[in-house]
Amino acid sequence: MARVLISMPEAFLKNIDEVAENENRTRSELIREALRTYINRNKIRNNSLAKQNAQLLDTLLD
Repeated sequence: MARVLISMPEAFLKNIDEVAENENRTRSELIREALRTYINRNKIRNNSLAKQNAQLLDTLLD
């Protein structure tokens, strides 16, 4: 597995660690899950925009 070095404010890291501890996860597991969720939401958002644009184009071309 690759390692990634990121910078963040100490207070933010403290919040991450608290959530990870409450969920009995490692910091890495929590951050991976957060990024997976972000990526999936972004895909859904992009698909929705593509559908809206296609419908608009269909309307304009009719």
